[in-house]
Amino acid sequence: MSRVLVIAGSLRKDSFTRATGQALRALAPEDFDIEVYPLPDLPNYNPDFEGDAAPAAVAELRAAIAAADGLVILTPEYNRSIPGILKNVIDWGSRPHGHSVLRGKPIATISTSPGAQGGIRALVELRRQLTLIGNYDVPGPEIAIPEVPKRLGVDEEGRPVITDEATAGMITSLLKSLQYAIDNELGQHIGRALKHAA
Repeated sequence: MSRVLVIAGSLRKDSFTRATGQALRALAPEDFDIEVYPLPDLPNYNPDFEGDAAPAAVAELRAAIAAADGLVILTPEYNRSIPGILKNVIDWGSRPHGHSVLRGKPIATISTSPGAQGGIRALVELRRQLTLIGNYDVPGPEIAIPEVPKRLGVDEEGRPVITDEATAGMITSLLKSLQYAIDNELGQHIGRALKHAA
């Protein structure tokens, strides 16, 4: 069983991004144990509290990432970039230097937007940020979901589902790529190479 942590970079109560993350469960490979992580109100990143002095919410986030075999990170687009809360997650997770819980982790990325472009600029920025800290960027379809409210619904038990067949197919393909990366330890190869280079 592969442990997959889903992080949605939105704090809004009725977040479309979070609902999309919850809908991944119905599209994931059978051996995925998916946890949608409820983002706490993290304090702003501060190097004074990088190590053992990290606030409890930060320590819990780092532990959840470290325990996961892979991640799916979803982002809305705010001002043509990723939200501050998501940048904060990346900063806390990638520090202190040499002890990043994100380094070498296989990560699949998705953006969502009520608009017509699907948050593609945020997706590009998110992938750039993650590549810079040395994670394994899972290849697959580049998924920027436009008009996301029209592509979401709920099942008979009130759980979010993707109702658009094309979007569901792309997500299924991306999650299969994540499964391949986990099964073949592709992220760990990058992590070991980076550690050796350091």
